[in-house]
Amino acid sequence: MLVSEFLEPEELSVERLARDIGVAPDQVASVISGARPVDGELDLRLTRYFRLSEGFFLRLQNQYELLEAKRALNGALDRIVPRAA
Repeated sequence: MLVSEFLEPEELSVERLARDIGVAPDQVASVISGARPVDGELDLRLTRYFRLSEGFFLRLQNQYELLEAKRALNGALDRIVPRAA
């Protein structure tokens, strides 16, 4: 999403973004490739740069991780009986 919604429309390179937010280009590239998750510091830098609310990229990361976990569990959640209140 970082590429399709932010970098491409703004015609920003990974190197330019990294320089502007004060991180190494490989840090941004690792997030884009999925090799590294967004952390709090990177979220703060990105949200400041793109004028978004703090936590925007962390929430996206969390949603992605939950979706992947559900896929990995492959129905195991359905076999868990919720505890009665």
